[in-house]
Amino acid sequence: MLASHVVVTHSLKIPLAELQFRTSRSGGPGGQNVNKLETRVELLFDVARSPCIPERLRQRLLRNLSFKLDSLGVLRVVAQDSRSQWKNKQFTIERLAALLKSALKVRKKRISTKPTKTAREDRLRMKKVRGETKRLRKVIIE
Repeated sequence: MLASHVVVTHSLKIPLAELQFRTSRSGGPGGQNVNKLETRVELLFDVARSPCIPERLRQRLLRNLSFKLDSLGVLRVVAQDSRSQWKNKQFTIERLAALLKSALKVRKKRISTKPTKTAREDRLRMKKVRGETKRLRKVIIE
């Protein structure tokens, strides 16, 4: 039995009514099952217009998921792993929750650093050693 909503974080729960499911025939193994049944499930979730997402979270989702959203701000998740439509529906819901959860994580800002004086000296010393090794390999023809 499906729950009434998808729990992404403690502050974000998406009602199943906001998710749109489409089914189609799946490719891959499955024998006649592939030709007869629509087991591939496509989940569509409108991130840009969902009333359950607070504005500050929506902006973060739109920014972090921009490569997965279409031009209208709709997120599409597909599953065709199983021969069962119900299992594929479960997979799409799990993938949606995982995608949204990872997109909501606040990433640490990278602090650029410079190599230490010792590291620079070591690098130059190793270049000298390598150059000397190559110089000694040279065959001198007279």
